[in-house]
Amino acid sequence: MVTVAPPHPWTYALRLPHDPRAVRVARVTVRAALDGHGMQDAVDVVELLTSELVTNAYLHTKGPASLRLTGLSGGRLRIGVWDSDPYIPAPFSGARDDSVPLAPPDAETGRGLRLVREHADSWGGWALGDGAPGRGVGKLLWFEVDGRAKLPLLRK
Repeated sequence: MVTVAPPHPWTYALRLPHDPRAVRVARVTVRAALDGHGMQDAVDVVELLTSELVTNAYLHTKGPASLRLTGLSGGRLRIGVWDSDPYIPAPFSGARDDSVPLAPPDAETGRGLRLVREHADSWGGWALGDGAPGRGVGKLLWFEVDGRAKLPLLRK
């Protein structure tokens, strides 16, 4: 029997409607893709950070979103979430220092960007299009992690 190794890099793309259930669909998709590629160690961190970005897309826009999960060489993963709002929040805008105000760790909302900063190896964002009808608008926020990354144990 001949086995075929998956091509590298591999990519999964998913278009998400403006629906609160899209966050769950994104989490299930991430879990299935990473399980399928033997990257179970990274499922928790990728699922958490993806969930935060998709939630922000749902809460701060009125249109659809897209999720793109890419396996890179060396066991790295890149996750991108596109939405229709061109505003790029810090720290995705390039600000990497502690002067960027983030929600406190015990806040009920607004912690997603803090989580990305704490658990992703790198991140960024790009505004897309020039706003002309039919030529694409919005932004792409992305982060990268090691495919063997694990979330630290949470302590109370």
